Amino acid sequence: MLGDKSAAATIAVKSLEAAKKFYEGTLGLKPQPTDDPDGVIYKSGNSMVFVYESQFAGTNKATAASWGVGDDIEKVVEDLSSKGVKFEHYDIPKVTRDGDIHVMGDMKAAWFKDPDGNILNLVNKM
Repeated sequence: MLGDKSAAATIAVKSLEAAKKFYEGTLGLKPQPTDDPDGVIYKSGNSMVFVYESQFAGTNKATAASWGVGDDIEKVVEDLSSKGVKFEHYDIPKVTRDGDIHVMGDMKAAWFKDPDGNILNLVNKM
């Protein structure tokens, strides 16, 4: 039923203005036209990320959105680090870490948070 329909990551933030600085300035996402004054739609590759104001911003303790960055994961992590992004380090069974990147065989991943504490993820394979 939904297998051939598009989906979007939906991320709650406390301040849309602060979120715009991060999602546009730090992550480089481009806003798309919308009639919603309380939210912004960003195009990211062939996907969408909807960022909106909510009193529940940052309460999710799991990954809210992931980006497949392929073999560029080391470069993307380095670029985001240079912009002040701090990466999370998790103790995951059978996973090693190379700097800020978690390594699981051929799979590599890195996690970071937006200004509201939403957990975002980079992976080399999706």
